[in-house]
Amino acid sequence: MAKKLAVIGAGLMGSGIAQVSAQAGWDVVLRDVTDEALRRGTDGIRASYDKFVSKGKLTAEDAEAALGRITATTDLDAASEADIVVEAVFERIDVKQEIFRTLDGLVRDEAVLASNTSAIPITKIAAVTERPERVVGTHFFSPVPMMQLCELVRGYKTSDETLAAAREFAEGVGKTCIVVNRDVAGFVTTRLISALVVEAAKLHESGVATAEDIDIACKLGFGHAMGPLATADLTGVDILLHATENIYTESQDEKFAPPELMRRMVDAGDIGRKSGQGFYRY
Repeated sequence: MAKKLAVIGAGLMGSGIAQVSAQAGWDVVLRDVTDEALRRGTDGIRASYDKFVSKGKLTAEDAEAALGRITATTDLDAASEADIVVEAVFERIDVKQEIFRTLDGLVRDEAVLASNTSAIPITKIAAVTERPERVVGTHFFSPVPMMQLCELVRGYKTSDETLAAAREFAEGVGKTCIVVNRDVAGFVTTRLISALVVEAAKLHESGVATAEDIDIACKLGFGHAMGPLATADLTGVDILLHATENIYTESQDEKFAPPELMRRMVDAGDIGRKSGQGFYRY
């Protein structure tokens, strides 16, 4: 019998996790609070499958079968039978804690509760449940169908069994995992990219070099596939600003204090590719 996954949040991350999981044979419940959000999420999944079919990486039959394994709903109770629940909502601890409180009283005792957070300590999310040993971080990367990495994050009380279940799930949907043994804010990947983006933005802000030249330096000097400021535009300057603020609040480490330029860009709506303007124009 196919394993059951519930994904809470049908945005870019949640729909991507649902897509790769359904393609790997999981029965998926995709939940969001509005029908419109669910429609956008499922339309995105269908369009992505169509792209894979057109490139010969997936058959039309397999794409239709995968779509048939995804059920969209606004009812959180639909997660009650899941083996694994992955929360993929907005990066605010109060929002995540409220979801985990509700899920704690809803899902089966043996279910794994996972968060796709990129920066918030798993220990703080798990603390609102009666089963902190069953809570783990599964930080996927965007776009989920294309990016190979999944960052598995242990909370203070995450059990070995829970971590193993999360690894089996992530590897089963085609990802390579790294393990974060102590859930410092930002974990490994968000701390690294945040420190790089903050310093790059400060260099640009102070007129030391253009955004283009800073990115070229990282690509040609360090072998990065994409420079930090182009990465910020792709991820969303607003999302990276929020992540760096979370890390700075938790660590009080000045290297994570975002520069004024990033705040002004977000205030002005210049948040990257999704707005047409960030460090670059699109």
